[in-house]
Amino acid sequence: MSRVTARLELSRSQILAYRRRASSLDNRLPTGAESLRRAAWAGLQDSMPRAALLSIHARMEGTTSSSWEHASLRQLWGPRYSNYVVAAKDVAIFSLGRLTEHGPGRERAHKTAERLRAFLDGRRMPCEQLGRAIGVNPNSLRYAAPTGTVLMRWDGARQPTVWCAEAPKIDAQHARLELARRYVHIFGPATELSFGRWAGIRPGEARWAFEALGDELMPVRTPIGDAWILSSDEKSFLAKPGPTAPARFLPSGDTYFLLWGADRELLVPETKRRAALWTSRVWPGALLVGGEIAGVWRRAAAEVTMETWRRLSTQERQAVEAEAISLPLPGLDGPITVRWSG
Repeated sequence: MSRVTARLELSRSQILAYRRRASSLDNRLPTGAESLRRAAWAGLQDSMPRAALLSIHARMEGTTSSSWEHASLRQLWGPRYSNYVVAAKDVAIFSLGRLTEHGPGRERAHKTAERLRAFLDGRRMPCEQLGRAIGVNPNSLRYAAPTGTVLMRWDGARQPTVWCAEAPKIDAQHARLELARRYVHIFGPATELSFGRWAGIRPGEARWAFEALGDELMPVRTPIGDAWILSSDEKSFLAKPGPTAPARFLPSGDTYFLLWGADRELLVPETKRRAALWTSRVWPGALLVGGEIAGVWRRAAAEVTMETWRRLSTQERQAVEAEAISLPLPGLDGPITVRWSG
C-alpha cells in the first residue's frame, strides 16, 4: 500500500489488552443471539469436538451444552476449510469472502456445489455417504463451501451432515472486505500476509482487500513490526486497561491464539512455551489467567488437566478450578474433576 503517514506505536500490553476486549475475554457478554454473533465475529473454529462451544463459554454468560446449536448459528467449512461455527447472518462473509476471483479453485467450487445441489435435491446426507454416492472423496466436498451454498452440521461423533442452501445475496468482493474488517478488528494489529494465511486465500487477494479498505485502516508499529488496525479501533487500543478475567479456558484453535509466525512470539515470548502451546499435532487448550496465557490444558472425559508455566497463587488456582468446573461439556457421566500437572 502506498499510504504514508506517521505510525502509532503500540506496546505488547496494549495489543493484548485490546485483543482481549475485542474478543470479550475480560468481561463476558450477556446471554443472547446478539452476543453469540459477537462471540463469533471472526468465526469460531470447531475442528476439535465442541471447541466452538467452549469458545462461546469463554465469552458469554449462561452458556449451556447446547449453545453451539442456537438457531442464530450455522456450521460451515470456513477459513482454511476448517469446521467453523458462525452467525447465520454472516455465512456469506465466511464463505464467499474466501472464493477466489479466478482460476481452477473458483471453477472447482462452483462445479462441486452444482453437483451437490443436483444430487441432494433438498435432502441432507452424511458427508461420507454423499461422497460415495457421487463418486468423489468425501473430504473434497468442502471445496464447494466458498460458494456460500453448502452448509454442514458436525456433532463431533459422526461424519458431518451436508446440505445446500440458497446463494448469498451479496457479492464476493463485499464479503471479502467484511472478512478483512472482521479479521483486523479481532486479530489486529494485522498484516496482509497474516490475513491471507488465516483466511486461506491468495496473497494477491489479501492485498486487494487491505488496499480496498483504504482509510478504514491506519498504520501502526508493534514490537514485531509494522501492521494495520481499523481506524475506528484506535481509541480502544489507547484506552486504559480494565480488570482482567481471573481465568478463561480457551479450546484448541480458539481465535485468541489462532496465530502464526511472529504473532505467536508476541502472545507467548518464550520459545519453550510456544512449543508447548502450538504443537506439531493437535494443539492443547490455552489457560488464560489474569490476562496472560499461563499454561495449557487438556481433557479426557470429565477430567481436566492443567500444566501451568508459573506458580499460581491460591486465589488463582481457585479461580482456575472454578472455571474448569463450569465448562458446559455435553455427555459427561459425572462431574468435572481437575488435575494439576507440573
